[in-house]
Amino acid sequence: MTVKVELHCHSTASDGTLSPEELVELALHEGLEALAITDHDTVAAYDPARRAAAGYRLEVVPAVEINCEEGQLDVHVLGYGIDPNSPLLLHTLASLQQSRVRRMGEILIRLRDLGVPVREERVLAFAAGQSVGRPHVARAMVEAGHVADLAAAFDFFLGQGKPAFVPRRNLRPSQAIQLLREAGGVAILAHPGLIGDEGLIRNLVAAGLQGLEAFHPAHPPLLCQHYQELADSLGLLVTGGSDYHGPKQGHRVELGGVCLPPETYPRLRQAARNGAWE
Repeated sequence: MTVKVELHCHSTASDGTLSPEELVELALHEGLEALAITDHDTVAAYDPARRAAAGYRLEVVPAVEINCEEGQLDVHVLGYGIDPNSPLLLHTLASLQQSRVRRMGEILIRLRDLGVPVREERVLAFAAGQSVGRPHVARAMVEAGHVADLAAAFDFFLGQGKPAFVPRRNLRPSQAIQLLREAGGVAILAHPGLIGDEGLIRNLVAAGLQGLEAFHPAHPPLLCQHYQELADSLGLLVTGGSDYHGPKQGHRVELGGVCLPPETYPRLRQAARNGAWE
């Protein structure tokens, strides 16, 4: 029996445009049976989403997406079934959030030196107490009249290699995998096709990686099949999701729009070893 689920999406707790409650409402409208809000470096969406789903047949999965770096590669590791109250997890995520705030300050200094001043309080207002990042800086730039839209902010100032770009100071993926597993979760490599380094994947398997997000809008069908076969050959789980960030965000797929093999969700759920999913 197929279970309609969404295992990769983002809320206003990180870089999404819908609140956790709005994502739950949309998930119910789409007839989903399970929803994992995988915000970047925060589990702040879990409790409000769980409260919003109370009384409905919608399972809210405790989940997170940790931004990592391996050399010059930007690597994301998804964690499912984590204990959202794990002291180690919360402490590490808080440290990553503090690093984001410091990074924002460095970006604003670079913008000021470029003659594009942006007020820090406006950036923080757009972040609304949640995980601050470049999208919030971009929105403040649009508001100040420096650029026409968010795309221009990234194309001319904030994108990698642009004059106001500041690299993140992130965990290595092996560290994120260890952290997620110690928090009782299942560690999955997000959108491996955007990395394209199978040697890294094999190294991460040795470090405890448990699965690949084979099904993702950035993967054409043949690439989905390739990563499904690679996961099978390495004894890994297979997952997938829309990576939905909200309406009008240029997404190819809507919430719950990525079709997964019927065994995907039951196997993922079974692999989690703590009671947070109950």
